Amino acid sequence: MLTADKKKYTVDDYLMLEEGAPFQLINYDLIMSPSPIPAHQQLSAKIIQLLSNFLDSINDNGFLVSAPMDVKFDDGNVLQPDILYIKESRVVDLVKDRIEGAPDLIIEILSPSTAYYDLRQKKDVYEKYGVAEYIIIDPVQENADMYKLTDGVYSLYQKVLKTETLTSLIIPGFKLELLKLFK
Repeated sequence: MLTADKKKYTVDDYLMLEEGAPFQLINYDLIMSPSPIPAHQQLSAKIIQLLSNFLDSINDNGFLVSAPMDVKFDDGNVLQPDILYIKESRVVDLVKDRIEGAPDLIIEILSPSTAYYDLRQKKDVYEKYGVAEYIIIDPVQENADMYKLTDGVYSLYQKVLKTETLTSLIIPGFKLELLKLFK
């Protein structure tokens, strides 16, 4: 990822970018990254498909999308999580021209160019603004970590290896078998 030259950017600067520009606004810095590699996109598509099928099976009308989708947290943070979900009861409050506020669930898939941001800066923003469940998928190690927000602080709730199953707290009944992802 590359950081643009200006000292401090805001949402107004970000909104002047061309639609689809490969940037995120992280802590007032415009961060540019190349598009994800095919394996990353394939993994994202598998997770979206599994989540979508599960949500359909339980008639859940929450909001589920994959990147690129802007999520505005504050004037210095407009992030694009790989996957996000918002409970049906909160959709009308958060879904505008972009998402304004914290989704209930965010999933990031680590890539060499984005891992630092996913594990540090973006995680800190998600925690600060109240993303209740944050899942980090590591395709190299073939594992996943789920963080649960309790009293405004993330704690590692589950560490799941390739042969194990991750169980969502935000979407009751949804289980992500890692073997299905890492075939």
